[in-house]
Amino acid sequence: MSIISRGKELAAKAKNAAKATAATANGQKNPSDYLLALDIGTEYVKALIAKKSKGSLKIVGVGKAHEAPTNIYAGAIADIDGVAQTCEEALSKAEEMAGVRANEVVIGIAGELIKGNTSSIKYRRADASRPITDAEMEKIIKQVQQRAGERARREVAIETNNKDVEVRLINSALVSLRIDGYKVSNPIGFKGKEVIIQIYTAFAPLVHISAIERVCDELELDLVTVAVEPFAVCRACLGNDVESNFSGIVMDIGGGTTDIAVVDDGGVEGTKMFSIGGRSFTHQIAQKLGLSFDEAEKLKLLADSPKMKPELRKKFDEAIERNLEVWQSGVELAIEEFDELETLPGQILLCGGGAGLSNIQEVLATGDWYKELPFARRPVVNIIETDMIEGIDNTTDRELDYTFVTALGLLRVGMDTLVGVPENGSLRAKLSKLLKN
Repeated sequence: MSIISRGKELAAKAKNAAKATAATANGQKNPSDYLLALDIGTEYVKALIAKKSKGSLKIVGVGKAHEAPTNIYAGAIADIDGVAQTCEEALSKAEEMAGVRANEVVIGIAGELIKGNTSSIKYRRADASRPITDAEMEKIIKQVQQRAGERARREVAIETNNKDVEVRLINSALVSLRIDGYKVSNPIGFKGKEVIIQIYTAFAPLVHISAIERVCDELELDLVTVAVEPFAVCRACLGNDVESNFSGIVMDIGGGTTDIAVVDDGGVEGTKMFSIGGRSFTHQIAQKLGLSFDEAEKLKLLADSPKMKPELRKKFDEAIERNLEVWQSGVELAIEEFDELETLPGQILLCGGGAGLSNIQEVLATGDWYKELPFARRPVVNIIETDMIEGIDNTTDRELDYTFVTALGLLRVGMDTLVGVPENGSLRAKLSKLLKN
């Protein structure tokens, strides 16, 4: 971080602290007691304001605003001013409902140039009889992150044809750790010769991060952290249990991208993204049926309504059939890259606006696409309902469905960043600070 950027950050924090002090003095709600999540999607910006509570979050404000077509491209910000205006619209609605303006914000990031992978490192200790210390684990973790960063930079450099591209660490989380072949949940104090650690790391091009920071500057918000969106969804599914054994394939089907994450035994194995989402289906419907984009979008949203006539439903299915095949191929290719797992999890959990399209649910639940992949059996497909997410309560009268799951996950990542996980002796608790970027 540059001196100028650091100066701006300190000035913003001082300004927000002054506002919080003034609010408290006037008997108003204290902004520092609240956290804001901004899910900046291709089609919509969703804003959630939550009151921080011990061990949980309470949603008190909800806002949603439609993006202009040129604001987002392939999941990344293409028009900073346009995105800031849309965020302000969604934020104003959430603030009006909550009766307070939150200063601290966590924002999601997506797109094909986001590189999230699980990296392994084999570390041979000089003295096997000496107990492992916090300092030694910090050294090992930094080695893993450094190697993963170099790999991410090479991949992005090839895809952008820019050998000087810069990337920044976004998220980092423990997957597993073994000492002399023995799996442990907390390595501190153990003795042994060989340590093998697996850590999930996600990196994004600096240009994407700087665009998000600029949006925060325009909105006068204090950026707590940026989170890779499929990682945030996984974090929402894991809930408060830092030792969760949850396993599943999470798919966030947005307007411009499909984001996929694999979680195995509570550890995020990696995240993959490709640029086919709900907007692509809408374009096909518009083209095949001779409709405007807005008319096609409305038709897509009504696709499963009993009011749709059978002949129109047939034309609708034919219009998206080819696009559905391409999307399915993208899913197969993305999941193929998780080649370190002998067997893939047996459940697929969907969220995002595209998850509501029954054609997508049907092709995943009934198609033969999974047979060439290492599934033990046909995976079960379900939509993530918000009542499945622990530790986040909706106290508003606004119903939150599967399209808000990513925003809920962002809140969870934000709280992890602000307060960390509880000190309960587990590895994920003891090393949470070391894993933060």
